[in-house]
Amino acid sequence: MNEETIRRRIQLGRSFINKFAGDPEMDEDYASDQTLKKPQPPLAKAPMTDRAADLPTDFSGLSLDNDFLHVINSRCSRRVYTQEAMPLAQLSCLLWCAQGVKSLRGKAYATLRTVPSGGARHPFECYMALRNVEGLSDGLYHYLPMKHQIEFLGCPEDLPTLVSRSLNGQAWAAKANAVFFLSCIFYRAEWRYGIRAHAPILMDSGHVTQNLYLAATALGLGGCAIAALDPAEANRLLGLDGEEETVFYAMAVGTIREEDRGAEDDFYAFVREEGL
Repeated sequence: MNEETIRRRIQLGRSFINKFAGDPEMDEDYASDQTLKKPQPPLAKAPMTDRAADLPTDFSGLSLDNDFLHVINSRCSRRVYTQEAMPLAQLSCLLWCAQGVKSLRGKAYATLRTVPSGGARHPFECYMALRNVEGLSDGLYHYLPMKHQIEFLGCPEDLPTLVSRSLNGQAWAAKANAVFFLSCIFYRAEWRYGIRAHAPILMDSGHVTQNLYLAATALGLGGCAIAALDPAEANRLLGLDGEEETVFYAMAVGTIREEDRGAEDDFYAFVREEGL
């Protein structure tokens, strides 16, 4: 890729933000599907299988860091995992903090969740590649937020390799207990915001991963959000069409130990070597 192509792509990215954030010309004679009284899309994706299981909802037995400032100050990206077992209650807590449904607004207009979302549209679905989680078989799962359940999607051969491939070869992530794949069903947000939907979608993805970061930190786990992924590989892994629904963000979370914190420096060896 030459420098001119790179500059053009950067400019296109900046234009995207400017256009969808405040271009008055885009408002002329335009109405969203909500304004046009078209039926709203489902609040969450229907189960994909008949293999759903309830998750524990009692978190009182978990060892949680309840010092908010300590959690904030302790939060950092962790990429080295012990590969020890993760209790099911911890996974359940992570999912609840990331996408849990607290209540409904109206009869079925919107879900009020543990994270904010523009217009309470919550356009994301959460899938997981799990390994060594107590009480669960290794494999691929889908979170069902309306009932706080997960459904088992299966376990392809050599799952760690497929997960690594979907994350552009980042093999460290496949050693986590859970790799969360956030997909977006665009029309959930487009129904309300139409041509302005896509900037809020990007903002909302940060809300989800920040909650995951803070929940992991409070639970004594480590995590790292991953933007460098291969959507085509991730969609193929999870059986998504890549158009109406596509993966565009991921996060690995796993068990950690304090003495491995120094190993994180290996990921930034270039800083020392190049004197940055």
